[in-house]
Amino acid sequence: RHERRRELMRHFVERHPEIKKHKHFEMLVRGGVASHHAGHLPAWKLAIEQLMSAGLLDAIFATMTVAAGVDFPARTVVLTSADARTGRGWRSLTASELQQMTGRAGRRGRDRVGFVVAAPGAHQNPPQLAALLRAEPDPLESQFRATYTTLLNLLDAYGDFAHVREIVERSFAHRETLAKIARLERERDAAEQRIKQQLQAAGSELPVAAARGLERLVSARQRLLGGAPQTRAEVLLNWLDEMIMPGRVVGIGRNGRRLVFVTSRRGGGGDLSGVREDGRGAALNLERVGRIYEQVYPLAEDAAETAFAEVRAGRGVLLREPRLRDARTEADAAVSLLNDLIDELSGVTNGIGPPDDESARRHSAGEQALWSVLKEAEAGERAGRRIEALRAEVWRPFEQRARVLAHFGYLDYAAERVTARGRWLADLRLDRPLLVGEAIDRNLFAPLDATRAAALAAALAADADRDYGELQLDDALVGALARFEQVAYEVATAEWKEEIEPAPEINFSAAGAAARWAAGMKWEDLVQKTRAEEGDLFRMLSRTGESLLQISGLRESHAAAATVAARAAEAILREPVRTNE
Repeated sequence: RHERRRELMRHFVERHPEIKKHKHFEMLVRGGVASHHAGHLPAWKLAIEQLMSAGLLDAIFATMTVAAGVDFPARTVVLTSADARTGRGWRSLTASELQQMTGRAGRRGRDRVGFVVAAPGAHQNPPQLAALLRAEPDPLESQFRATYTTLLNLLDAYGDFAHVREIVERSFAHRETLAKIARLERERDAAEQRIKQQLQAAGSELPVAAARGLERLVSARQRLLGGAPQTRAEVLLNWLDEMIMPGRVVGIGRNGRRLVFVTSRRGGGGDLSGVREDGRGAALNLERVGRIYEQVYPLAEDAAETAFAEVRAGRGVLLREPRLRDARTEADAAVSLLNDLIDELSGVTNGIGPPDDESARRHSAGEQALWSVLKEAEAGERAGRRIEALRAEVWRPFEQRARVLAHFGYLDYAAERVTARGRWLADLRLDRPLLVGEAIDRNLFAPLDATRAAALAAALAADADRDYGELQLDDALVGALARFEQVAYEVATAEWKEEIEPAPEINFSAAGAAARWAAGMKWEDLVQKTRAEEGDLFRMLSRTGESLLQISGLRESHAAAATVAARAAEAILREPVRTNE
């Protein structure tokens, strides 16, 4: 077996010479023991898998990715714990993960039985292992997500938001929501059927829509009566909550002499944050505000100073506080209007004749029937509102991204169509396409050489929490990254306004590593200088190369940027990053 291992590895090294220098090479050949994890080069992991499949290894120390993604069995599987390590700490294994791992025990055609050993240790948890082994496999999880390119491609293919929304709602990702909607639709239909039957039984010819209309009017009246302010303090707090917004100046205390420039409202509640005249921060409750000035200033760097100066110069206009009488009058007028509509709908003011008239009796019976089905109408409306809320929840991530894309001109929101800019952006199959698209469109890529273009792409492609050393960046690259960060800030601001979680910060250490590699540094020198795992470096550079290849495909819309990206991709995708496997 020793000679067979050496022969197999000799042939493998001819195709992948980089693995010859692996620190475990001799231990693998002589001892038949190997390790397999994400920190290794793909070529090394492939060699381990081939040796294992050929039965030439006695043991392999591996992470759970071997069990999930590589199809080879072993006579015995040893588990050191029921947890898995992630970039954010430790987490428990799922039922499917553990069942995949233990399912490797026993080689078909060679072993009559496979063994699973839970190795004793401080972090071992036998009851948890037993529970996971008995549990049902984890449900399938869709990877369909709301992304800018998904939305652009669907909208371009189907022509309007309604069709895109229908496709999204019926996707496997929302199968549970779809089941809830189907159940609620059955409840709504059943309620409407009961309304129809009760109206017919009472001899009324009123449609189901009349019952729905009455329920909506009655509900609106109840909300108005319940929400009408009863005291001056309620009126004032409601007014403060509505009028205080970022960019406005408020006066604190009864005299309002101390000024605060509002910068944010927290959680939509009664708290606000701002800046005082002396530059100190302020965190306040609404109750402490005595005055509000009308002007709304942009949240620029010097906005607070400008706002304070205008107020002190007497140019600030105070907003007029509402009075309790005015608030009650508005509520009373709205309730009166709703009462008239309810009476008209239910037939009280419908010009009916005297009480002994047959028409009047029928109208009275119809009115009573209409009021008698109000609870059924409430149930139907409640189900309908829940259906709309669920559908809105599914569509909301796409709608948010549609507004951001419209902000940057990649789609026409009102016309529900993809613009010419949106069509080329839709072709970019990479992480953070909007940020890359804006950088390309603002001519950040075209003036760069291949080395700096590769560095810029790597800063985007790399995981934000990975460290690739502290290699020095030249001034030109620092300038390019600074311009790129400004674009990233503008994109993040637009996303924040639509309540989209902004993308992580760009990775400067990845930019330094990619620049050295694109400039021709040897692989072993890059590994040594970055002090990064070979597998981590490989993945980062591979993703960088793929991103550059995507940009190089924009020859028709951005020829100069595409040319630079093609050169940068060629510099990045060289051995061992480019392999034949």
